[in-house]
Amino acid sequence: MNAFDQLLIGQAPEFCALVRSAKVVAATDVTALLLGESGTGKELFASAIHQESRRARGPFVAINCAALPEGLAESELFGHRKGAFTGAVREHAGRIRAAHGGTLFLDEIGELPLAVQAKLLRFLESSELQPVGNTEIERVDVRVIAATHHDLHQRVKQGLFRADLYYRLNVVPLELPALRNRSGDIRLLLDRLTARIAEQHGLQAPRYRPRALKALEQYRWPGNIRELRNFAERMVVLLPGGDVDLENLPHEIRLPQLEEPTLFTLPDSGINLEELEQQMIRQALYKTRGNRSHAARLLGLTRDTLLYRLKKYAIE
Repeated sequence: MNAFDQLLIGQAPEFCALVRSAKVVAATDVTALLLGESGTGKELFASAIHQESRRARGPFVAINCAALPEGLAESELFGHRKGAFTGAVREHAGRIRAAHGGTLFLDEIGELPLAVQAKLLRFLESSELQPVGNTEIERVDVRVIAATHHDLHQRVKQGLFRADLYYRLNVVPLELPALRNRSGDIRLLLDRLTARIAEQHGLQAPRYRPRALKALEQYRWPGNIRELRNFAERMVVLLPGGDVDLENLPHEIRLPQLEEPTLFTLPDSGINLEELEQQMIRQALYKTRGNRSHAARLLGLTRDTLLYRLKKYAIE
């Protein structure tokens, strides 16, 4: 059984088409960009591509760019020599050098600081890196797979992501479908995940009643496969060997999925969208007493996106 069959579960046409494309990518050394909502399994896809590539015997090094402290991102990726900065008490090889001969998976690449993006671009184009505080240039043989849930093209427009790095990464984009769009895969995934988790915990797998299965298939799964796996583990732990019926499901799954209410009705005369956006931003800042991080959450934006729009509209 190859890595794709072992790691990736699904029979939906859109999912199978994606797997076929990933197999083609695995046979080459091309840079790939995995797109899709959070929880759709981008790291699993990256791991499968690595395991089916000529680099399978080399390391697979995964790093979440969103978790990198801005001041240490360059050091974490490219390494540093001892004494390069305060706190650098020993030499650090860096994640790129650790992936030599294998694959480097850069998850949430859209969160990488702009200053580090420039250095990453140089590495992608030349395979050369320079650790922090070191004058010597090193060549490293690494295949890069990046992933993001952001619209990188939009972030380029907003000045939050380098256009040249975007085009360098976007050689082969692979877009992972959301779970709600994978028709018929929920039951298959639930069965496999439940059996696997029950074995890990040494428990008997629960059985799902028809009413419960119907509700699970109608649910939108905003957290995608990650949310489904967490749910399956909860049922294994709480109802080992038992029957899972409608009343055992979390309330957000159990309740009927009502159509979302319309929050705003477009008037016949139309609107000025930019003016409306400015009003919403000002209201959010007023409600949060100027706390920009909280205001961004109220508006459903990242803090960087809000800062860009504050600058765009000259809102203090």
